[in-house]
Amino acid sequence: MAIRFFLEDVLTKKMKLNIRYNRRPKKLPVVLSKEEVKKLFEVIQNPTHKLMIELMYSSGLRVSELINLKLEDLELERGFGWVHGGKGNKDRLFIIAESLRNKIRKHTGKKKLNEYKYLFMSNRGTRYNIRSLQQIIKKAGKKAKIDKKISCHTLRHSFATHLIENGYDVSNVQCLLGHKSPETTMVYVHMAYPNMINIKSPIDSL
Repeated sequence: MAIRFFLEDVLTKKMKLNIRYNRRPKKLPVVLSKEEVKKLFEVIQNPTHKLMIELMYSSGLRVSELINLKLEDLELERGFGWVHGGKGNKDRLFIIAESLRNKIRKHTGKKKLNEYKYLFMSNRGTRYNIRSLQQIIKKAGKKAKIDKKISCHTLRHSFATHLIENGYDVSNVQCLLGHKSPETTMVYVHMAYPNMINIKSPIDSL
């Protein structure tokens, strides 16, 4: 506006300006509290569905990454796995919670690697689709009486926020999420409620 005023009112010149303004900041993502995550797990009865949801949350996986996982992508004894060709066609390491390792072993049973094209297969012997997982999350959210609009990606947001709350630094969380820029990861610092609540106002030290 200042440039337009100078040109038109001071220099009396009519000019068409193509000024790009900064985008409005994005809204903060929806994040579940740790208690809400527990409630979500508790209402899912199907063991396979529950394991898929637990793995998404505990590892920060995107739903597309989860359904494309193969058994050979996991190194259970070492507590991690690999996402191959994730967003941006990048490979990255993800953590596997100790509490889920036996559940994964039980899920796969004694089947050979070549019998599992994907880690999670539907009853029809096909790969799960994203819509199915979104519906599982949506129904579980209603059943758990969580008054938030949640999706599979909400679990990823919650994973990152809870890591920050637990004291892990942004660079570690950035690597686990596969973010190119730390600025993308910084949003989760704003969502880490306990860290903010524990900060004392300077007025209390006056």
